[in-house]
Amino acid sequence: MKVSGCVFCDGDGGHVVWRDAGVRVIAPDESDYPGLLRVVWSDHVAEMTDLGQRERERVMRVVFAVEDAARQILSPHKMNLASFGNVVPHLHWHVIPRFRDDPHFPNAIWGARLRDQPAAIAPDFRAAISARLATVLA
Repeated sequence: MKVSGCVFCDGDGGHVVWRDAGVRVIAPDESDYPGLLRVVWSDHVAEMTDLGQRERERVMRVVFAVEDAARQILSPHKMNLASFGNVVPHLHWHVIPRFRDDPHFPNAIWGARLRDQPAAIAPDFRAAISARLATVLA
């Protein structure tokens, strides 16, 4: 089911780095956090418990694969995983590599800004994530 006016139903929501029939991984244009990725469920549901057990396991398998790929490729200080949906009530997970010098560290990325400079990441990050997920999630 799709809902008109939902950013994840009306479009991809960012650059797609991997997808299958039920879930996609996107790299949104986040200038402060260029390594941020989102795992988005294809159908418009709000909560993990709106999914069946197999679907939940599928989403989390992808979330964990994305976290692992980001860790291997970017070597962040810490990884943050979050699923809120308060603003966009379409099931999605944020996978956020954190660096000691990123704009908000150690605060949440939605918290008080402490620095002006975003963390630098490898320019081929999206392609590397895409290739790794294609292998791991095949």
